[in-house]
Amino acid sequence: MVTALGHISGGHFNPAVTLGFLVTRRIKPLLGLCYWAAQFSGAVAAALLLKWIYPDQVSDAAKLGAPTLNPQISPSAGFILEAVLTFFLVWVVFATAADPRGAFTVIAGFAIGLTIAADILIGGPLTGAAMNPGRALGPMLVQNQWAHGWIWFIGPFLGGALAALAYEMLYLSPILRPRPPGTPDSGVDEPRIRDSTL
Repeated sequence: MVTALGHISGGHFNPAVTLGFLVTRRIKPLLGLCYWAAQFSGAVAAALLLKWIYPDQVSDAAKLGAPTLNPQISPSAGFILEAVLTFFLVWVVFATAADPRGAFTVIAGFAIGLTIAADILIGGPLTGAAMNPGRALGPMLVQNQWAHGWIWFIGPFLGGALAALAYEMLYLSPILRPRPPGTPDSGVDEPRIRDSTL
């Protein structure tokens, strides 16, 4: 879906990704609020649709996919894990789609999808690997499953904002980005964004 709709909306399906774009001023606050309204309402609508499609014994048994914390880890560990998983995801989004030197037209959707798959393999058994506050809100609201709910809201928002700010400062900001070694003839010199403004 990111690849299919990236040219229309930037592929904003995740409120944590949208927050990353907001804190780095890559989208305007009003547009970010519109994206959040669409993301959260879409998640609730999807959960309601699943509740309508599946019989109660199926939807109630799986809680419509509401993320849950593995009893073998603490809430603080779950929070850190969700923040780290979302950090990886938003880092890849910025590296492939937000960075003009990234490969959006070629592999951005594939790289983002692989990151989500890796995150799910790592964090799925522990926290459900939501990485997306909207994905957590829909089933939590419809199934009324709020145990440790803060983990799937604060963790992804924090991880997403930190990843976006770190990538922006390290690779997109002309002030903080160090000059790479080498000369243009050596092939080691990398182009810098907005060099003309320095």
